[in-house]
Amino acid sequence: MTIASVRALFPKATAAAADDLARAESLAVAQGLKSRKAGLIEELIVRYQHRLLRYLLFLTGNRETAEDLFQEVWMRILVHGSQFNGHARFETWLFTIARNLVIDQSRKRTINSLDELIDGATEDDRSMTFEVVADDPTPFDRVAGLEDRERIAAALLELDALHREVLVLRFHEELSLEEIARVTRAPLSTVKSRLYRGMAMIKPKLECAASRFQEAL
Repeated sequence: MTIASVRALFPKATAAAADDLARAESLAVAQGLKSRKAGLIEELIVRYQHRLLRYLLFLTGNRETAEDLFQEVWMRILVHGSQFNGHARFETWLFTIARNLVIDQSRKRTINSLDELIDGATEDDRSMTFEVVADDPTPFDRVAGLEDRERIAAALLELDALHREVLVLRFHEELSLEEIARVTRAPLSTVKSRLYRGMAMIKPKLECAASRFQEAL
């Protein structure tokens, strides 16, 4: 059974049916990965490539690093895909693998934490243009024009890694707070605290950026 065939069983995914659709898709992916179903990895890459690369870009602040880790994530899934049991959404597992690889890389660089990996980047490393375009707009995209999205991305990159990560997972990737807790391996209360604190930190940055943009017109 493919992801597309699962979706066909739920032609009108109401709010009530959305959870059933997600569970069915997760179980179908888990079964396919365990049986090494032909073409499944390619299908997953096509479906999640934009979201994964965007997450890695925000997490690392460096395009080259993000692209290297992007390849490594899919290699891990190719080799260890049978470990996915389908009890959680596939993207939750995907982002968990990506985050763990970022942390592993930071340890190889003798950096003690994810936050230090970002803070230790050079100015050239951190300045980049986000060119990852997903097929479906995120909540940020739906309410923002191009200039607004660029300001949001710039403001996010000014936050420390832990608060930025929670905002990206919640609003860009639309993960629930419980799913974010699983990805980050943090208590739910910690996730909520980081989310609220991150929102409070980014608000003045966006207001300041908007003021500078208006002055430049």
